[in-house]
Amino acid sequence: MDSKFDREQNLKEKLNFIRFYAKWVKTVPNEIWSKQQAEFIDSLFDNAKNFSLTPEKYLKIMRR
Repeated sequence: MDSKFDREQNLKEKLNFIRFYAKWVKTVPNEIWSKQQAEFIDSLFDNAKNFSLTPEKYLKIMRR
């Protein structure tokens, strides 16, 4: 198994996903799209509450 990271392939995958998602957003009613976005954002906030580091400790680690 080759563990070498292929930047070009990664970029292609990202662009394909962006195109797929943009098409999905354009074809799905706003009520469905916005509900899913709200659920996703809420889950990020919920997850942040369970994060074991304080913001200060996190920033200290990132400055190293």
